[in-house]
Amino acid sequence: MERYPNLKESDPEIYDLIQHESEYESTTLKMIASESYASYSVLEACGSMLTDKYAEGYPGSRYYEGNEFVDQVENLAIERAKLLFGAEHANVQPYSGSPANHAVYRALLKTGDKVMGMPVPSGGHLTHGWRVNFSGIDYEQVPYGPNPVTGRFDMNVIRETAKRERPRMIWVGATAYPHKIEYKDFAEIANEIDAYLVADIAHINALIIAGVHPDPVPCCDVVTSTSHKMLRGPRAGFLLSTVEDRFQAKYHLDSKFNLAKRLDRAVFPGLQGGPHLHIIAGMAVAFKEALTDDFKNYGVQIVKNAKALADSLLGKGWRLAGGGTDTHLLILDFRNEKFTGKDAAIALAKSGIIANFNMVPGDFRSPFITSGVRLGTPSLTAMGMKEQDMELVANWIDRVCKNINNIDQHTKNIRQEISEFCSKFKIPGIRE
Repeated sequence: MERYPNLKESDPEIYDLIQHESEYESTTLKMIASESYASYSVLEACGSMLTDKYAEGYPGSRYYEGNEFVDQVENLAIERAKLLFGAEHANVQPYSGSPANHAVYRALLKTGDKVMGMPVPSGGHLTHGWRVNFSGIDYEQVPYGPNPVTGRFDMNVIRETAKRERPRMIWVGATAYPHKIEYKDFAEIANEIDAYLVADIAHINALIIAGVHPDPVPCCDVVTSTSHKMLRGPRAGFLLSTVEDRFQAKYHLDSKFNLAKRLDRAVFPGLQGGPHLHIIAGMAVAFKEALTDDFKNYGVQIVKNAKALADSLLGKGWRLAGGGTDTHLLILDFRNEKFTGKDAAIALAKSGIIANFNMVPGDFRSPFITSGVRLGTPSLTAMGMKEQDMELVANWIDRVCKNINNIDQHTKNIRQEISEFCSKFKIPGIRE
């Protein structure tokens, strides 16, 4: 059956653009580390009539009547999120990851408080205190990051910084850190200085579910995440937390509102209006899918594929930030090359390998060109690729980077080879 028949008739321009994007994604290697593929079921839930529903408030306490069934939808998403991650409390209303993180600031801090987090050039996120974001404008960032030589966290340096600066909150999470994060080590530091510890697991949630990455929930006051990326749900955010606030008395906080209640109030009415019930339905579906053994196997395979790709690229003589990967991503390090990360990312895209240029620890180039390229394996793994396929991917990356000065002579052949290769695999939500 043809998909989107009504859209095709009513708005052929948008229909055609969607078809073009589907064709593009069907014939290229999507290696953006923050992307994967949602299932048909998730897409159907997100495109349902729940799009029309207004349900301002929380289940059982709405500002509108007629919410009997959508209350059940949201409660299912909440309970599945709590079960999936072993959390005491969950909020599934944040519109995306950044609003979720914004809610944490509003719930835990006062304007001007110190926040310890990784700057964007070090591999952190905008909302972890970067100067151009609200988090760096309204709060004072205390930066930390990986050692520029080793590409790994030096916990002794991080501890010294924390004890000297004494931030009220520590963010632990990254967008471009290819190694495991030991939350217990960060928890020890946070406990020493009476700081809240907040983990942003938007990039690595599936690895945590699969048991191939340390679990932050037992160590942190709050955990934030998105439901897209490798979790393969809709574009949205959610919060996990303890119910009680361990600093309630120390910071003389209002005893009427525990930590869970303050987070809920920060999301609504503090920052948002009505929740997106069609998206929350899609989240519920994604959480259910993530509770399966198939999903856990997918998380395990993501890391196997990333390691296989890293080993192959290292064997061909390419440098990787931090020397390799323990996660879903790796970062090619071109600091010793004449070409930049942006040059490489453009050449790879022309050839059918979609990635992004990225800073590396100790980068001397501008963030607008960088010395690195970030590569991720979630999308390739969702298509069904295994370790042996990563050798082929590494060969194409190697050919592109070794011929970057005359890439146009090689693009057509590589692009065709990749297109034919992709045709052998299913693509969830596009081609089963």
